[in-house]
Amino acid sequence: AALRQKMIDNLVATIERANTTDQGVTCPTYSLMTGFVSTAWICQALSENGRADVAYRLLQTTTYPSWLYPVTQGATTIWERLNSYNDFEGFGGNNSMNSFNHYSFGAVGQWMMTRILGIDRDPAAAGFRHFTLRPVADPTHQMTYARGWYNTQYGTIRAGWEAKDGKVIYKFTIPEGCSATLIVEGQEPKEYGEGTFETEI
Repeated sequence: AALRQKMIDNLVATIERANTTDQGVTCPTYSLMTGFVSTAWICQALSENGRADVAYRLLQTTTYPSWLYPVTQGATTIWERLNSYNDFEGFGGNNSMNSFNHYSFGAVGQWMMTRILGIDRDPAAAGFRHFTLRPVADPTHQMTYARGWYNTQYGTIRAGWEAKDGKVIYKFTIPEGCSATLIVEGQEPKEYGEGTFETEI
């Protein structure tokens, strides 16, 4: 446990400081500098170790390099490279192998589904017949709501939360014939059957 905590403390420290690239460029705090494979898992690792605040801050950063920097450049998809295009070098030398709709950095979408909305599969149940709801509202309070859905073979799971008047209300819909376990930190897990529900988280 002590080594795990030391690892997460070191990870957070590297995120919260300015870092320099191999090319000598200094990137601001909360920059994505974790590489092609590990970038997809950084928010999950932070959330699983009690640092959802850092994960949300990473998601919401708009300076280069970050997930939202491409949005400031007109992107509507997640790019293969953080520097696929930027406002100071243009396309650079990336045109020979460069996708503007790519999985690896785009895998942050899984974290958004499983942690922000809370919709996650149950490995013991096939096809979302039973699933887990494990939402974590934004502890940085920059996001005041989140809503989304996931289409399964049994129907559409809907989930979302809204922070208002000092409370966070979570609303969710479980398809017909399905069930879910709601897991909220500091509360006992609750079982739900089909229907639409809301609860404070």
